[in-house]
Amino acid sequence: MSPQASTPLVPAKTDPEMIRNFCIIAHIDHGKSTLADRMLQLTGVVQPRQMKAQYLDRMDIERERGITIKSQAVRMPWEHAEDTYAFHMIDTPGHVDFSYEVSRSLDACEGALLLVDAAQGIEAQTLANLYLAMEHDLVIIPVLNKIDLPAAMPDKYAAEIAGLIGCEPEEVLRVSGKTGEGVEELLDRIVEEVPAPEGDAEAPARAMIFDSVYDTYRGVVTFVRVVDGSLGHREKIRMMSTGATHELLEIGVSQPEPKPTQGLGIGEVGYLITGVKDVRQSKVGDTVTSQARPADELIRGYQEPRPMVFSGLFPIDGSEFPVLREALEKLQLNDAALNFEPETSTALGFGFRVGFLGLLHLEITRERLEQEYNLELISTAPNVVYEVTDESGETHQVTNPSEFPEGKIADIREPIVDATVIVPAEFIGPVMELCQSRRGAMQGMDYLSEERVEIRYSMPLAEIVFDFFDNLKSRTKGYASLNWQGTGEQSADLVKVDILLQGDKVDAFSAITHRDQAYDYGVKMASKLKDLIPRQQFEVPVQAAIGSRIIARENIRAIRKDVLSKCYGGDISRKRKLLEKQKEGKKRMKMVGTVEVPQEAFITALSSESGSKEKAKK
Repeated sequence: MSPQASTPLVPAKTDPEMIRNFCIIAHIDHGKSTLADRMLQLTGVVQPRQMKAQYLDRMDIERERGITIKSQAVRMPWEHAEDTYAFHMIDTPGHVDFSYEVSRSLDACEGALLLVDAAQGIEAQTLANLYLAMEHDLVIIPVLNKIDLPAAMPDKYAAEIAGLIGCEPEEVLRVSGKTGEGVEELLDRIVEEVPAPEGDAEAPARAMIFDSVYDTYRGVVTFVRVVDGSLGHREKIRMMSTGATHELLEIGVSQPEPKPTQGLGIGEVGYLITGVKDVRQSKVGDTVTSQARPADELIRGYQEPRPMVFSGLFPIDGSEFPVLREALEKLQLNDAALNFEPETSTALGFGFRVGFLGLLHLEITRERLEQEYNLELISTAPNVVYEVTDESGETHQVTNPSEFPEGKIADIREPIVDATVIVPAEFIGPVMELCQSRRGAMQGMDYLSEERVEIRYSMPLAEIVFDFFDNLKSRTKGYASLNWQGTGEQSADLVKVDILLQGDKVDAFSAITHRDQAYDYGVKMASKLKDLIPRQQFEVPVQAAIGSRIIARENIRAIRKDVLSKCYGGDISRKRKLLEKQKEGKKRMKMVGTVEVPQEAFITALSSESGSKEKAKK
C-alpha cells in the first residue's frame, strides 16, 4: 500500500505556524478545479481509486457545464523541509455572477494563487479577482497553468502578469494541472510565501462563517475560519449577530470528505454541525463565539450579496405552484444570494418574482429547478431594479413593469455598472461601437501588452443583462472577456411600454425601456405576437403603447367562414343579406369576445433565447 493511500488522522488543533490558508482565483475555465485535483493527489488526501476529474465540483450541473458554482474548502497535509504543514485550500468559482462566493472565501485566507491560462492570458474576471485579493491584503502567487498545451505562450503571458502585479517574469510559476508538472514546486512556494495565520490563543473564541450548506440528514453545515481562541466538541456556541445559541454536535475539517476532530484552533478552517434546520440562523459573515466566554467584538463581515436581476418564474402547470415554492426554499438553503416573493400575473397565473446576481445565476437556478424537481417553467424577460419617483415625491422600488406607478413621473433612476472588457487590439472598434449603442460612456483604455487591450465603460445594467455578452462574443470571434461591478444609480429617460390585445393590457409582455428604444421594442413585440396568436372569429388589434399613446400596431385577421357556400346562383340580394348578417355578428363578437393567448405563445414571446436565435439567423 502506498504511503499516500492512507490519510493521517487529523489532530485536535494544529500549531498556527504550521498552517497555510490560500485560495485559487482565476477566470472561468482556466483550470482551477484540475489544479486542485493534482494537489489532492499529491498530498494523498484522495486515494487513487476514488479520484475523478474535477473532484471538488459536486453538483451535477457543475460537472455538466465544467464550471464551479460553490466554493469548496479542503484540508491537505504537505511535507516541506522535514516539517508537515496543514494547507487549507479554497477552490472558488470563476464566473462574474459568483464573485460574492470569491469575496467571502478571500476573508478566510492569507494568500491567493492567481491562476492564468498560458494559452489565453489574463481575462477580465482574473483582473477583478486580483483587485479583490489585493483589497484583502493577500499574498499573491502568480501561476501560469496549461503549459502542456501546443498553443501555450508562457513567456509572453508571464511578462503580462509581471507587468500587472509588479514582479519579475521569472517569478511566475509554470505548471500543468493536467500532467502535474510544477505542482510540487507550487506547494513548496505556498509554504515559503504565504504567511501563517495570526490570532490570540488566550482570547475568547471568534470564528467567521464564510459559507453554509444544507444537508438533508444533518441539517445546516456551517464552514468557519477560526480567528481567535478555539472551539471544542460539545461546546455551547453563540451567533453574535442573531444571539442564537446552539450546541456543537460535531466539529471537524474537510479532507475533502468530512473528518470529525476534537476542536479547531487559530487559523484552522473547518465545519460545525449544530442540528439546526434553518440556514438563516448560520448567516454568512456572522461571528461564532463561545457562550461560556463570549467575545465582545464581531469580526469584520463581508458584503451581503445584492440581487441585480429580477425575473418571474411561473410553473406551466398551475397546480405545481406549491412544488415550486418548496423547491425555491430548498435552493435558498444552499444559495445565500437567491431571494424570492410570490407574484400573480393575469396571463401566467401564480408564480414567484426571483432575484439573481446575473444571467448565469438565473440560468443555473432555472436549470436546477427543472432537473432536480422535474418542474416545467416559464421565466419572464429579466429586469433590473428601478427607483421611480412620482409627482407627489413618493419613491417606488420597481422590479417588474406591472409595479410601475400610473400618472406623471418626476424621475426614474436605474443601476449603473463599470464594465471591463479585455480584447485583442484588432477588435477595439466593434467593442466600442457595441458599448456606445448600449448607452455606454467610455472611462478609459489601457494596453496590457501589444496585442491585448483593457477597455472600461460605464453602462446601465439593463443594457448588459439581456444579450450584451452574446453580441460581444460574436463581434470579437469569441476572444473578448467581460467583467462588471455595480457602482450606483443615475437618472435616465425611461418609459413603460404596454402591449394591448383588443385594447386590454397583457402584463406579461410589458417592459421598461429607454425612450429611444421603445418604438423598436413595440414594433418587434407586436409583429412577434401577430405570428404567435391564432386567428380568432373577429379581427384582433395588437398594439404597443406608452401611456395612452399608441406607438405600434399589427392586426390579426379574422377567420372568415364562407357563408355563401350553399348559395347556387339566384338573387344577389340574398348573398348581400348573408354577408351583412355575418358582418353584424363579427361586430357583436368583437365587443364581447376575449382573446385567448395560448401558453406556447407566452413561452416563445418571453424566452430570451428566441430573441438571440432570431438575431443569429439574420
